[in-house]
Amino acid sequence: MDRIRELVDEFRQTVLGRPGVLDTFLPPFIFVLIRLLLGFAYAVAAALILAIVVGALRLRRGQPVWFALAGVAGVGVAAFLSRSTGSEGGYYLPGILSGCATALVCLVSVIVRRPLVAWTSHLARRWPRDWYWHPRVRPAYAEVTLAWSLYFGLRTLLQASFYLQNSTLGLAVLNFVSGWPGTIVLLIASYLYGSWRLANLGGPSVEEFIAGSPPPWQGQRRGF
Repeated sequence: MDRIRELVDEFRQTVLGRPGVLDTFLPPFIFVLIRLLLGFAYAVAAALILAIVVGALRLRRGQPVWFALAGVAGVGVAAFLSRSTGSEGGYYLPGILSGCATALVCLVSVIVRRPLVAWTSHLARRWPRDWYWHPRVRPAYAEVTLAWSLYFGLRTLLQASFYLQNSTLGLAVLNFVSGWPGTIVLLIASYLYGSWRLANLGGPSVEEFIAGSPPPWQGQRRGF
């Protein structure tokens, strides 16, 4: 029960607590829905209009608009590529390319011993950067980063397969399922495994690292 409460708290802080979640989730959701009901052209128009409306609301309320602007730009570039290539599948090219790049960046970051997941955690939590590179801490983040590389790599392969088959419906459904729903599952699995791995590595907690406490350490009990 405590573990479930911990996961809920982490989810609120890292996902629901960030205004960009709604901005990036709604346009793909509306796109898939309108694509199924009315067709591709209407879906692109609806996603673009929604992204603009969300951006206007953020601006009116004095909230950050970067994610909304990124959504507008993303839909616009994708629509342009679709028209340029003469295929509906062109709409998904930016997502396919970004997924491939993410998988490669994850893999390279592990090779150079600076795993990407450690950087994302550092940016979100502001824990000391050197703590992540501790020999009894870094392996946990490296292993989770490898899992991320596998996830994005497999997703890119599936997207490429649907693209080559010109299956825009398959691409739409896959992009939606592997978007925020898939990302949330990935984050939960990463947190559960990462927390367990940190405990088993026996490294210092963030507080112990900052205080310069000698071993044996209690280790990081919460957060990843």
